[in-house]
Amino acid sequence: MNRNTRTIIVLIVALAVAGIASYAVFVAVQRATPVSAATLQTKAVVAAKSLPVGTLVKPEDVKVVPWPAASQIPGAFTSIEQVTNRGLVESLSENEPITEIKLAKAGAGAGLPPTIPPGMRALSVRVNEVVGVAGFVVPGNRVDVLVSINQGQQGGESITRVIVSNVQVLTAGTRYDQEQARREGQAIPTSVVTLLLTPEDAERVTLAADEGRIMLTLRNPLDVAPTQTAGARKGSLFGGPPAPAVARSSAPVRRAPRADAVQLQPQIPRPYTVETIRAAKRAEETVH
Repeated sequence: MNRNTRTIIVLIVALAVAGIASYAVFVAVQRATPVSAATLQTKAVVAAKSLPVGTLVKPEDVKVVPWPAASQIPGAFTSIEQVTNRGLVESLSENEPITEIKLAKAGAGAGLPPTIPPGMRALSVRVNEVVGVAGFVVPGNRVDVLVSINQGQQGGESITRVIVSNVQVLTAGTRYDQEQARREGQAIPTSVVTLLLTPEDAERVTLAADEGRIMLTLRNPLDVAPTQTAGARKGSLFGGPPAPAVARSSAPVRRAPRADAVQLQPQIPRPYTVETIRAAKRAEETVH
């Protein structure tokens, strides 16, 4: 057997051994994969489509998908029956997992009431494009509420001041407007904004809307510090504090005399006197 023949035989044997080893590894992986996947996966209920706040969840609104067991979400659900007929307190995007904190309690119903925490109140205020920050006040934003009051009728001056700060916006406009704005990425044209307030702040905002004109200022969601200002008055617009009010009276004004004024008194001429002596008596007589 020559050298070339031996080389060919060695190559054939090596290829055969490599093929047998590769097939054995392939069969082992195929047998192990189904068992491994079954042990590492669980189930999770996710939204089948985008769902706005207040939606009453129905079976066709959700679906069950496989979920990695190592990345299981706390509070997640594994069956559709656990989430149906419950209202949403937070909006959901498509394929977003549903958790307990995003659902209202069973039997609470749908709509706005389940989204109001205990001890808080929902108050709707009338706005326009200017008051509503050109339509960019959307649900979930944080705003400050300002009021401008003209006190001219009471002898005072106009003032603008923040009455409540860091207020959450519950709703803005209709649900149709919200869905359209969300799809197109545009502002929400609205005439009514609903705010989440304490009962005391709700009273203040209602009084401010009745006595003056309210405005909304949009906040950065990371800025949670309360707004503390002294307010702006008409006199402060020109760079200085307003002049104190002076009470006016119909009585004549008495002016104090100047310190350097010379007080001139009319001089009365002194009368002339004549001394007379009569019978050893001396007397003085005035001559006019």
